[in-house]
Amino acid sequence: MVTLSTNEGETMTIDVTAPAGQGAVTPVSGGRRILAPDLARGAMLLLIALANATGVFLASTPGVDPTPHGLERVWNVLLFLFVHARALPLFAMLVGYGLVQFARHQDDAGRPPRTVRALLVRRNAWLFAFGLAHGVLLYSGDVLGAYGLIGIAFTLVLLRRGDRIHRLAPAYLVLAAGYLLVLGALVLHGLATGTDGTAGVPTSDFPSVAADSYGASLAARMTEWPTTVLTMLPMVLWIWIGAWAARRRLLDDPARHRTLLRRAALVGLTVAVLGGLPMGLLAGGFLHVDADTVGYVKMLYESAGLFGGIGYAALFGLLALRVSTWPAGSRRHLPVAALAALGRRSLSGYLVQSVAWLVLASPFALALGDRLGSPTFVAAGSAVLVWLGTLAGAYLMHVRSRRGPAEVLLRRLAYGRR
Repeated sequence: MVTLSTNEGETMTIDVTAPAGQGAVTPVSGGRRILAPDLARGAMLLLIALANATGVFLASTPGVDPTPHGLERVWNVLLFLFVHARALPLFAMLVGYGLVQFARHQDDAGRPPRTVRALLVRRNAWLFAFGLAHGVLLYSGDVLGAYGLIGIAFTLVLLRRGDRIHRLAPAYLVLAAGYLLVLGALVLHGLATGTDGTAGVPTSDFPSVAADSYGASLAARMTEWPTTVLTMLPMVLWIWIGAWAARRRLLDDPARHRTLLRRAALVGLTVAVLGGLPMGLLAGGFLHVDADTVGYVKMLYESAGLFGGIGYAALFGLLALRVSTWPAGSRRHLPVAALAALGRRSLSGYLVQSVAWLVLASPFALALGDRLGSPTFVAAGSAVLVWLGTLAGAYLMHVRSRRGPAEVLLRRLAYGRR
């Protein structure tokens, strides 16, 4: 038996001795909290840390060393297979899942749809404000601003629509799969017919993280952040897929959807790996392509990321189901409780990461990437250590029944209460 606190200040008990899908997650009081999304959010923060730290330490997006050596070459491959453009779709789908969960919880509490809609719009408006502050003051690769805008639009336009409309979300996956097949064929054709294999990994400069003073970095972020928000607005499709999954309760009741989750995990992660492989091999120096083909390689790895996010989400649904079979008192409960605790405080964990990158990587601060050798491995090590620190902090807050500070502030601003 593992007892965990919810973001609403309530508690829930995970009875790991209960049969899977038969009361394995039981609310002690108040709203029901689902384990799988929180596990996914907690683990997702590690992927976000690895992606963002690499971009900050190497001052490029995606973060990649253009001249890797030794094990750096292998690490570059792994980043493009499992991290870059894979964490963001998972994050976005969990946002959509959370929107539907929130509305359902409010409906069950007897609040009228108009009130629920107003609550969600206000919450997402404040989330946009959080993104503005975060994106300008700390890290212009912020996702909160885009999520806030998309959340408002989704609440007003799609949230209360019927199944006929929401079936368009999974139908989009068919189009995405067809698009991937076309891109894959173009990449293979380019590899077979290309003659000039000197193209490098396509990246964009990241001026704010290379600025030599905080003032200069602030000025750069003021122009970078709005662009980031605009480029992320198409994530509404990923959020919509997450909302569709929540309407089907795919992670609420993983036992009932075990077969679907297994297929989604297998197919999603396989597609993500295969789609990211050419880009990974290119980043590691194991593959050489010409200038015409490299664009298709980039689009293939980015597009395959959606399926990677689906695969990861399904994987954590299966993990939550597995937890329900563990015997009471097992030592394995501790890391699960810590991961779920971080997932419930994911906003705080995400913001802490950006503070860490500003201090650890900035030329006007510690600049560890220049002082400790390989920026690639300094970024990876920093990402893991920062994530572990937030994991430990979240667990301590869980033990003391405290919410994350960012969650408390957002709740107070959006709902006018602690």
